[in-house]
Amino acid sequence: MKVVYNWLKDFVDVAATPQELASRLALSGTNIAGVENGPHGAVIDAEVSSNRPDCLGHYGIAREVGAIYKLPLKYVSPKPAEAAAKANDAIRVEIQAPELCSRFTARVIRGVKIQPSPKWLKDRLEASGVASISNVVDISNYVMLELGHPLHAFDYDKVRDHRIVVRRAKPGEKIRTLDGIERQLDSNICMISDGNGSRAIGIGGIMGGAETEISFSTKSVLIECAWFEPVSIRRAARFLKLHTEASTRFGRGADPEMAELASRRGAELILQLAGGELLSGVVDIYSGKRAAKKIRVTRAEILRVIGADVPDKELEASLSALGFAPIRIDQNRGAEGSLLAAWECTQPSWRAEVEREIDLIEEIARIYGLDKFPPRLPAARQGAARLPHYQAETRLRERLVGLGYREILTIPHVPEERDALFRPESVTPARLSNPLSEQANVLRSTGIVTMAAALEWNLNHGQLNAHLFEIGHHYRLNGAASFETRVLTIGATGEAREKGLYDAAREYSFPDLKGDLDSIGELCAGFRWEDGGAEWLHAARRGSVHLKTVISSEAGNFSPLGVAGQLARRVAEKLKLRQDVFLAELSIDPVYAAMQAAKEARRYEPLPRFPAVERDFSLLLADGTKFSDVTKTIQSLGIKEISSIEATDLFRGKNVPAGKYSLLVRVTFQSRGATLTEAQIGDFSGRVVAALEKNLGAQLRVS
Repeated sequence: MKVVYNWLKDFVDVAATPQELASRLALSGTNIAGVENGPHGAVIDAEVSSNRPDCLGHYGIAREVGAIYKLPLKYVSPKPAEAAAKANDAIRVEIQAPELCSRFTARVIRGVKIQPSPKWLKDRLEASGVASISNVVDISNYVMLELGHPLHAFDYDKVRDHRIVVRRAKPGEKIRTLDGIERQLDSNICMISDGNGSRAIGIGGIMGGAETEISFSTKSVLIECAWFEPVSIRRAARFLKLHTEASTRFGRGADPEMAELASRRGAELILQLAGGELLSGVVDIYSGKRAAKKIRVTRAEILRVIGADVPDKELEASLSALGFAPIRIDQNRGAEGSLLAAWECTQPSWRAEVEREIDLIEEIARIYGLDKFPPRLPAARQGAARLPHYQAETRLRERLVGLGYREILTIPHVPEERDALFRPESVTPARLSNPLSEQANVLRSTGIVTMAAALEWNLNHGQLNAHLFEIGHHYRLNGAASFETRVLTIGATGEAREKGLYDAAREYSFPDLKGDLDSIGELCAGFRWEDGGAEWLHAARRGSVHLKTVISSEAGNFSPLGVAGQLARRVAEKLKLRQDVFLAELSIDPVYAAMQAAKEARRYEPLPRFPAVERDFSLLLADGTKFSDVTKTIQSLGIKEISSIEATDLFRGKNVPAGKYSLLVRVTFQSRGATLTEAQIGDFSGRVVAALEKNLGAQLRVS
């Protein structure tokens, strides 16, 4: 909402500079994007929140300013001259869908002259970012920006039978709107039609139709000013992909009581700028008038919520300026500052969101000034406590940061077609019944969706080296039940190591991702890798990660945990990723449980007194044999003196037969009871070689 400073002064005599005014508005809860000084004076760019439609007009902002500076508001009370002929005889209105439109007003002006608007009107519209069209059309826009309530002008002579019918759209119905586009309608959309109701001449609360638009040949004008149900307007605007200034105001909940006043103000300006004769009275169909709600606020609750007092006069002045008309109702009405003080307030029609005592306390606090309250913490009702997995999550986060990853936080609302790229076939997506947009219509079924988007965003903005992680949730359906699973998502692209003085740059690869995950696995007694993984991963650079659930030096049981690997080229091309991307997702709760189990199972032992002995085994293994198979085979011997098994070198090429590769395995032997003898080492080594030859077909290289 662009607030023209000089226009604002029509309603409140504020002496503060535009910059000072913007600052005070920001402190009172109106977000200010900035102040611009243009050819028509200062313009304050106010970002009005969705619950404050009353501030989508200069009059509403002026009310806020008056409350802040304790200045009187200049009320709008137009009194246009009326002819003897009555509007009731010239136009008829029927509302067939009161659930979509509960109020509709109509006025008729005959003998107008459509011409360009005067300079002052053009200047104010231009300062507000609205283009000038003609005097009557400009007046409808001007009144909307002034009072915050949209209105629409029809060419009266083009309205069939001079009759308006407000109804739901018919199945398959279409309308050509003022922007020249023919639009397919939905039965939940409110339509303005004429004659017997068969022809649509406008989409209620959004945009008028082209067939009855104002042109320079127009002689008579029908002024429509109505109130439309906010939810239906928001749904219609999304369905039609048509968001207008009118739909913004009606969709947030315009003031139904403002309709007649805005209509009268528009008529007054048309008479001034276009001439003509205003028929007396107004056709006003108002089927859903709401009774004013009474809200009670007490000093005791103010003290409990705010933790500080507000003087009676300040409190009453603030609420009165905002239109709540406070009346003291407690028995100690004459006592200033009484702890038993209570006020009864009347909810104004333009503040439908204020329904409870806490809402009034918020109004009191923001107008009085949040900066006037002493900074202090409220009294705690219960002791603070760590979250169940706080320590485990902290250790995990520290490990990831130490490995060079940066934590991100993403929004889980994603496009369904993007989610489908990574969603397992057996998973049903959690679709949103009322999404913010078509690009956010499902909850992510895997954290990979948003991680891939984050890497895509970084690459598109020139950040070619990105190592990211997120601890969040993914969302899935199982029948009617919904499930949220905590997951760790990792994404990386670009260089694993930047070029340094002594080191060359090295590209991030699958072994880097696997090594980092194994480093995380050290926190919870280790991971095991198996072939396979999701279809969106590269077939040769992927793996499924399993968690070791039995904390032991021997091989234990493993449970599925997640997948990791390089993003497949076909998926990367769909996302327009120009370099290799590596992704991983792990269920995090089993990791936390394993970390806790590892912590509880940890036992401290004295350092060994006797030396360790290393033996290297240079093995010829068939392609496809994994190091994990070698480890399992050696561990299956049950030699308790084996303290570690490591792969130290891998070679393919000259002197290695085709279909095989050379792997150098280092086994460390150590006893806690005595120094191992050469005979014992020889026996252990022989058993290791024999087991590898028997189980894996390994050969011991001699050269």
